[in-house]
Amino acid sequence: MERIVGEGLEDYAASVTTPVSSLHGRLATETWDSMDCPQMQVGPIEGRLLMLLTKIASARRAIEIGTFTGYSGLNIAEGLPADGELITCDIDPVATSVARRFWDESPWGHKIELRLGPALETLAELDGPFDFAFIDADKENYIAYWEALVPKMRTGGVLVADNVLWSGNVLNPKTETDHAIVDFNRHVAGDSRVEQVLLTVRDGVTIARKR
Repeated sequence: MERIVGEGLEDYAASVTTPVSSLHGRLATETWDSMDCPQMQVGPIEGRLLMLLTKIASARRAIEIGTFTGYSGLNIAEGLPADGELITCDIDPVATSVARRFWDESPWGHKIELRLGPALETLAELDGPFDFAFIDADKENYIAYWEALVPKMRTGGVLVADNVLWSGNVLNPKTETDHAIVDFNRHVAGDSRVEQVLLTVRDGVTIARKR
């Protein structure tokens, strides 16, 4: 993943953003030390964005597509009330075993339920409404995840999608994944069920609100 914003500006932004806990920091370090693709983990600024959006949406019930080592889920769960619930979906038992360990240490882990298996199958089994959703999984299925999620969101519910600038490759798409992200962005932009904005945070983040 190439930087959209320069390292100096990223560091400055992080320095004036509400800091993460030492637990978040340890999880980030272990992910970088032990995972083959540690860049899949959201950064601290995006993590704080997820936490704040969850709070701003007054979310009680949230869903996440793509758990990895649990950093994003930890931030979302932090933003939920004490009786809130986050269902997070993934297919990787190795990465999610790291997530489970850190959730068990955290004061927010009791709010998180991991569902191992293809996310579209899990979504088909779940009833709405959800208040908050985060998509950060295989990019070729982004539109399918979107279409499964939007009908299950409450009016006013917030959906967030990660990696929507894809290292800038949206400007000159070549690979299947490049084109999948371009198609997803076009799909969201044309969806009358939501209002949305694409932010140049980290690798690009789309935030949408269901009408």
